[in-house]
Amino acid sequence: MAPYIGGTRLIHDGWARFLVAEVTMEDGTRVKREIEDHGRAVAVLPYDPVRRTAVLISQFRAPVLYADGPPEMIEAPAGILDEGNPEDGARREAFEETGLRLDALELVTSAWTAPGISTERMDLFLAPYSEADKAGPGGGLAEEHEAITVHELPLAEVAAMSERGTITDLKTLVLVYALRLRHPELFAER
Repeated sequence: MAPYIGGTRLIHDGWARFLVAEVTMEDGTRVKREIEDHGRAVAVLPYDPVRRTAVLISQFRAPVLYADGPPEMIEAPAGILDEGNPEDGARREAFEETGLRLDALELVTSAWTAPGISTERMDLFLAPYSEADKAGPGGGLAEEHEAITVHELPLAEVAAMSERGTITDLKTLVLVYALRLRHPELFAER
């Protein structure tokens, strides 16, 4: 018999929901598992193939600070997919956070971010942009208290940051590595 969830108990219902699931394992053993549930998410790494730059953001992250990490970290624009398809969500998040209007998106993967605790599945995209695509100020949404700083960085510096361990956000590392693997010419010396 395959494992199954016999029931759940809701502990908290806010931005995320927290549940305790009653799981029956293959051998019939019953165990409890905690689940954090906030649904699908998207992340996108905008890059300018002509100027060889990428746009990343930084913002306050309470969980990282709680775990003795830095209060801000550099990362790719990302957010919860409230509704619609992942492509539209990635474009919306990029515009809200960076002010860029993105057109073409290249899917990297759709991956579970922390399968031991969370239901979050994140669609990761690469997206070329140009200077003409800058259509807004970025910085995030005031009603969500997002105080986002936008960073346009040379791709060579982004690669160096990934090698030095300066980029510590996993979704961002995956996107940087995917860009380096799929478009190595963008990182070659001119």
